[in-house]
Amino acid sequence: MMTNLFSVFDPSTTILNLSLNWLSTFLGLFLIPASFWLLPNRFQVVWNKILLTLHNEFKTLLGPSGHNGSTLMFISLFSLIMFNNFLGLFPYIFTSTSHLTLTLALAFPLWLSFMLYGWINHTQHMFAHLVPQGTPAVLMPFMVCIETISNVIRPGTLAVRLTANMIAGHLLMTLLGNTGPMSANYLILSLILTTQIALLVLESAVAIIQSYVFAVLSTLYSSEVN
Repeated sequence: MMTNLFSVFDPSTTILNLSLNWLSTFLGLFLIPASFWLLPNRFQVVWNKILLTLHNEFKTLLGPSGHNGSTLMFISLFSLIMFNNFLGLFPYIFTSTSHLTLTLALAFPLWLSFMLYGWINHTQHMFAHLVPQGTPAVLMPFMVCIETISNVIRPGTLAVRLTANMIAGHLLMTLLGNTGPMSANYLILSLILTTQIALLVLESAVAIIQSYVFAVLSTLYSSEVN
């Protein structure tokens, strides 16, 4: 039962032992630019307002060192994750963000580049971050260890948070979907259908929130090294 339950996350489309499911990650590169060739519509106006709001917020988080290039990188990260989160809500479509392979591939290079940039260009600032201001001399060695560990596990927490939230919602929807056909009671079927719709709405909100959290935390980690 456990194997069948988690098999919904397994890539299944292969040619010559090469999984094609991961290609769904890059569908946004083909769909989003095409919309800008069309006349402005409601979706495009709303999307532009969202991007502008994110740009202003990320620019505030980055502080004086922030510029349009930096915010563009984090907005692109937000768009990529949100697109893949929503794509996984459709039936029979592979959810790439439910795999640590993708989330770690996004989180680890970002964290590593931030750390290398900070330690090479702002070494004293990075050392100062290891000991919070006002820490007693006796606790300084322990604080250095704690701060070092908290910095090292950042890419893992970013990746696991996104993956776990995607897996949890999809497992619930899979369980409800498998329970419905086995029930002969119309009242129970209607209750399961209502719950499924409510869960789908909740997962849509989670898809947006988790992509926003991932992008904001990445922005904060970037601002700490400047």
